Amino acid sequence: MTFETVSTNRSHGGTQGVYKHASSATGTEMTFSVFVPDHAPGTKLPVVWYLSGLTCTHANVTDKGEFRAICAELGIIFVAPDTSPRGEGVADDADAAYDFGLGAGFYVNATQEPFAAHYRMRDYIEQELPALVAANFPVDMARQGITGHSMGGHGALTIALRNPDRFKSTSAFAPIVSPTNCPWGHKALGGYLGDDRAGWAEYDACALIEGGARLPDLLVDQGDADNFLVEQLKPELLQAACDAAGQKLTLRMQPGYDHSYYFISTFMADHLRWHAERLG
Repeated sequence: MTFETVSTNRSHGGTQGVYKHASSATGTEMTFSVFVPDHAPGTKLPVVWYLSGLTCTHANVTDKGEFRAICAELGIIFVAPDTSPRGEGVADDADAAYDFGLGAGFYVNATQEPFAAHYRMRDYIEQELPALVAANFPVDMARQGITGHSMGGHGALTIALRNPDRFKSTSAFAPIVSPTNCPWGHKALGGYLGDDRAGWAEYDACALIEGGARLPDLLVDQGDADNFLVEQLKPELLQAACDAAGQKLTLRMQPGYDHSYYFISTFMADHLRWHAERLG
């Protein structure tokens, strides 16, 4: 499982790298970033996966997430993949809309043409990239956490709920908690999966919880000045699903914060400390 090093930089007593490889899941070249704190030879470190939101690549959180100092302090590896396949021949939205197609993979395995050939982000995040990282970086795969923002928060919640034995900690920043109940989700799931909504449930955190999926606990931060709060994000649906199911959830509404990386970077250290407590 080979990859190419795009760049490495020293930062906060660790190494921030950017890498690319030929993905068998997407049939394209994929780029991802990894921060590895300095550590004793032979030591295996816990890992937190960060899934980004609409329009983003690995670079948004890598450049603006302010995670390296706290990861170095806690001894946590931080992995940030891209949000969709890219390259010549990869289908995009016909109108180049920001909420579907390139940069908007929604962490699903598409079944509808012309997207099925490349939009297999579920397989990429759940299978291919973890195997690549495990083979080439000093990660302890028994100590994995996952988090993400917006569309990536949707990805983190649904991937963890589908794989409860893999992740010891799960959190999210302003996640799309129920794609079956918002315009972003209707467009993405309908376009990638088709009109039969029965197949949408495995990509909806609320539906998964209602169907019996459980995690030890969840942490969600949401800004109350987020312009997507009412129409797209709807954290009250997650709260209701968790309350009805007895799923432990800490939902923190943060006064005055919006949907940007000013919000994410403010609470990044809180989330990583929360993960560290559960990863050991």
